[in-house]
Amino acid sequence: MAYLPVLQKKLCFEGECAGNEILNYGILLTLATIISTYGVIAGSAATVIGAMIIAPLMTPIMAATLAIVLGDTERAGRSMMIVTISTIYVILLAALLTCSISPLAIDFQENQEIFSRTAPDMFALYVALAAGAAGAFVVSRESVGDSLPGVAIAISLVPPLSVVGISLSKLHWGDATGSFLLFLTNLFAILVSGGAIFWISGINPGWMDKSHSKKRKQAFTIAVICVALISVPLFISGYETLGQAYYTKEAQDITKSWLSGTGYEITALDLRKQNLTLHVIGTGEMPDPGLLHMALDKHFKKPITIEMRVIPVNIIHYPSQAWE
Repeated sequence: MAYLPVLQKKLCFEGECAGNEILNYGILLTLATIISTYGVIAGSAATVIGAMIIAPLMTPIMAATLAIVLGDTERAGRSMMIVTISTIYVILLAALLTCSISPLAIDFQENQEIFSRTAPDMFALYVALAAGAAGAFVVSRESVGDSLPGVAIAISLVPPLSVVGISLSKLHWGDATGSFLLFLTNLFAILVSGGAIFWISGINPGWMDKSHSKKRKQAFTIAVICVALISVPLFISGYETLGQAYYTKEAQDITKSWLSGTGYEITALDLRKQNLTLHVIGTGEMPDPGLLHMALDKHFKKPITIEMRVIPVNIIHYPSQAWE
């Protein structure tokens, strides 16, 4: 409790320096969005991590979490308003930055920085809960403040919103929905697990009356309900991902059997819904693709379309046998 005034000053944009703090926050959020958006498009994990470190969005979320624990509805509402405005701003800025980029330059299927954020599962929720708890623990203790960059990396806030903006600008509604779901997962997980850590840390003012206590319970109840609701699509997404992995393994076994005895091998294989993308490399005569198509249709009991990219290999021996 002795550290509480310092903590409130650190998280809340209040006092004489509030204007400068908001300005600094806006500048950092803008730069983080630019770095994140172009880093995601380029598929650069290092660049995206850099954006996570400088992104300041965790500050107002933690301020809202602390205000909820204290039953301070005014500060909680103001902090959540900042979070809402920031969320809309990041999405719109990312969409604007992407408008001039050709859709052909953005691969929504192969770019892992995009694809990994469009299909969150239950593991994303588990990570978010742990990261939210870590964030609350770090900001509530000045002695472990050096761990804050690591927490910022674990709590992915700006990159999912950048993917939402990128997806909206290219009319990929499903990818935008999945990325926004990941952001909401992180947001509500921070409110729940971060609030629990603040409570355990001793932030439980004895002056709180029944009115403030009731408001705090209501806020936490809403956050818990939101986490529960979010876990439903996350569970469904995780189940679909698991099923897709199982079907992809079956398709891979069938394709290996089809290529058995030839000079070709699989370099990449991806089965999504009823579309099989296949990359093979090798030498010699290719087996009949119709046989693969028939085998897949028979096994999955539904028509499968195949997109196959064959890379021929020219084997050169040096020195040649004629010289030996």
